[in-house]
Amino acid sequence: MSTLSPAERYAAARARRAAPELQLFRERQDFDLDPFQLEACRALEAGRGVLVAAPTGAGKTIVAEFAVHLALADPRAKVFYTTPIKALSNQKYSELAAEHGAERIGLLTGDTNVNSSARVVVMTTEVLRNMLYADSPLLKDLAYVVMDEVHYLADRFRGAVWEEVIIHLPREVRLVSLSATVSNAEEFGDWLQAVRGDTDVVVSEDRPVPLEQHVLVRSKLMDLFDDSGAIAANRVNPELARLASAGGRPAGTYRGQHPGRHHRKGQGGLGSEGQRQGASAGDGTPATAWIARMWCGCSSRGTCCPRSSSSSAEPAATPPCSRSCAPTCG
Repeated sequence: MSTLSPAERYAAARARRAAPELQLFRERQDFDLDPFQLEACRALEAGRGVLVAAPTGAGKTIVAEFAVHLALADPRAKVFYTTPIKALSNQKYSELAAEHGAERIGLLTGDTNVNSSARVVVMTTEVLRNMLYADSPLLKDLAYVVMDEVHYLADRFRGAVWEEVIIHLPREVRLVSLSATVSNAEEFGDWLQAVRGDTDVVVSEDRPVPLEQHVLVRSKLMDLFDDSGAIAANRVNPELARLASAGGRPAGTYRGQHPGRHHRKGQGGLGSEGQRQGASAGDGTPATAWIARMWCGCSSRGTCCPRSSSSSAEPAATPPCSRSCAPTCG
């Protein structure tokens, strides 16, 4: 264990005096907080809102729990913890009830109303939006609002709910915005600054939980990227590219009836002209396009044809195509 210098001990003492509630909160934890967590918590205790963008598993929820701690440290303050789905609301309610006691935690969703007058209430974002428009008396003494998964603001159908909540919340309410997938954190933070006032943007790119991507080809789960070495870390798995160019089947194998008997030329089938003209590893087509063709059955002619050995006019069920082409098989 390294010994701190006198200057470092003095700086640590000043930080503790500047954020006494954060010091109490840290003492209750079984682990030390990461730098991005400390930065966000200090901003909250200083009276500013925060936007925390960090990978999944990094510990963004600690900042939300500190907002709950601050609200309960005040004799009258309330905190609303909003989530995009009821299942997540139920989970957070259970966690907070186990930590602080069920009598201090409430839950409000579309079909559940539990202790709604509590000082800590977990709810779906739509419920808070409705409360704002109805000028609900439950908004009295509201000091903090946690918006978990705030990147739903960009959702085509539901994003307006998050936007309306952010705009219509009382000015004195401190907003705690959490997201693992927001890509334009600085730009989003500038908008929050304009709408909500003082808002700190805290970004962490450290991923404590590794993210690995796989593709299921028939019954085989394959790595999406080549992990043979650091140089090839961003290269698509060559074996997966070969399967994609071969129509999703290993070389030298064939399944189904002979394509010449039951399939018209270029109309699908594993041996049709459309499949034979698909992208290969040497034609310059991005490997992601090969995988998309293999997954949705797109031929090189731009049509999405289900892979079926049947000659029936009724096309077989296939996953929705990720490309803009429309099913044109007959």
